[in-house]
Amino acid sequence: MAILVVHTGGTIGMQATADGFAPQVGIVEDAVAELIAAGHIGTSVDIVRLEPLIDSAQATPQDWHRVAQAIHGARDAYDAVIVTHGTDTLAFTAAALCLALPGVAMPVIVTGSMLPLTVADSDGRHNLIDAFAAAATAPPGVWVQFAGRLLHGGRVRKAHSHARAAFEATPSPVPPMITAAQPGLVEVQAHRVSVLTVTPGFCADLALHAAATCDGVVLRCFGSGTAPDTPAMQAVLAKAWAMQVPVIAVSQCPEGGMKLGTYAAGKILRDGGVIDGRAMTADMAFVKMQFALSQFDEFEARRGYLGTDQCGEMLD
Repeated sequence: MAILVVHTGGTIGMQATADGFAPQVGIVEDAVAELIAAGHIGTSVDIVRLEPLIDSAQATPQDWHRVAQAIHGARDAYDAVIVTHGTDTLAFTAAALCLALPGVAMPVIVTGSMLPLTVADSDGRHNLIDAFAAAATAPPGVWVQFAGRLLHGGRVRKAHSHARAAFEATPSPVPPMITAAQPGLVEVQAHRVSVLTVTPGFCADLALHAAATCDGVVLRCFGSGTAPDTPAMQAVLAKAWAMQVPVIAVSQCPEGGMKLGTYAAGKILRDGGVIDGRAMTADMAFVKMQFALSQFDEFEARRGYLGTDQCGEMLD
């Protein structure tokens, strides 16, 4: 079995410096070589680094596309791809790969670690071993292998800042990939997307500025989809509609998702043309907005894409 490792940087491949941990060339490569020598990996493995290696806090939509390009380019030569990635934005990249690789015909396993391979008791070695095992057994699609669990790449979220089991994902009957007749590659560009959190006494002036100047808005609402029904909020949504800025709503609750129409307090969102994100994570909603803006020029086409489940991300 031939496996390609795409190393992007992140904690797993970091080393202590005077300024703190930073990505270092050779750490992941040496760890994989040691695992092969010890018999933990009985496959043919190649490693490609995406230069420069970065802390995932620095990742951009352009980096999502670079990773997707590397995976798509490996489709004929490899049976699976493992992506080593920093944990801060790992969920964003996993979501992006689900949307960027329609019809992917092999497992893509995204992993990383909470402690660098260069420190004692790192979880990186175990996560690498598990990722290689998942590469040999997982169905086609984009998965996150972390702390002994294989998670849906379109629904994953970072739930803890330092625990080893840092990621969660609610299950989905739909695999983490877009169905297509042939493997494809969808390019994503960076657009001005704002993520706004509804709060008591919501700062509508900031939201109005976003509606007037951004390309898309993700609105993190209360519970199952409510927001303050005020003239100020009505003005925000009216401005976004007039400017043809798509607005998608997701729940602030980490579990359960949302459903517009459950409460009368959600009527303002329905009347304002807000798209129901259902069970989507805020991470996926941000990523999906970037893909909608990249693929479609027309307002209704963007809204249609955002409101349609692509890879199991919306289903509850």
